[in-house]
Amino acid sequence: MDQSGPASGGAQTRPFLKLFTAPAVIVAAVFAISMLAILQFSVRAHIPGSLDVGGFTLANFAAMARPLYAWVFIDTVWLCLLTAILSLIFGYPLAYALVRSKSLFVKSFILIVTVTPLFLGEVVRTYSWTVVLGNNGFINSVLRQTGIIEQPIQLLFTVTGVTIALVHVSLPVVVVMLAAAIAHIDPAYEKAAESLGAGPVRVFLTVTLPLSGPGIVAGMTTAFAWTFSAFATPQLVGGGKVNMVSNLVYTLGFANFNFPFAAALCVAGLALTYVAIAAMRLTLRPIEKVGVH
Repeated sequence: MDQSGPASGGAQTRPFLKLFTAPAVIVAAVFAISMLAILQFSVRAHIPGSLDVGGFTLANFAAMARPLYAWVFIDTVWLCLLTAILSLIFGYPLAYALVRSKSLFVKSFILIVTVTPLFLGEVVRTYSWTVVLGNNGFINSVLRQTGIIEQPIQLLFTVTGVTIALVHVSLPVVVVMLAAAIAHIDPAYEKAAESLGAGPVRVFLTVTLPLSGPGIVAGMTTAFAWTFSAFATPQLVGGGKVNMVSNLVYTLGFANFNFPFAAALCVAGLALTYVAIAAMRLTLRPIEKVGVH
């Protein structure tokens, strides 16, 4: 009896499998080679005034313990965490309305307004915020015309302005992830809680919110990682007064041509991102477990 039937049948049902996976393999290989190159640069000595690198050394990682660089890492983690929390706070009502609204117009409006920032270039989006947040920008002009303030509020080149712009960048992704989690909640659970006498607020707090835990965890971790790699937003909106790891890498690598130290910062930033996300997921694991069950 021919035993090659099932195997050949499986090959025939997936004739283009190798062709479709080839681009992913190539991208993964290029990514791995790039990471190895950065790792190799991170343990090489910097030769001032030259683009060449010296011998192997761990001085680049030891230099990160200096307060100047350590505070940049601390500020970056704080900004990423703050952006993730604010994105969750503002994104959850939008995601809830997007899923539960019965009006097609409301759903379409929320979806268009939420997803539109993803189609804008990062530089265009960031320059728009410099116009909005400036001393003579939209926000200050409205507040002064309405008589709420007499002098403009300094929003540009501040942590507040950078945080607002970063939330605008990460909010669409958080809303999409939360909407997917809310859409998978069986309405029968909420109806059961209502039949037992729970009001709308209690149903939301005890049923809907916990069951959307996986979306909350996914949204916050994605927003954190996305913000950690932000460059144009803190560079332009921060104006050099709000430093993040990516901006420090740019300054050292392309302004001072200290590529070994810049590579070491990249490696340390990547490791810190993994540690921070792992800690965040560990902290939010009880919420995620409630949502799964």
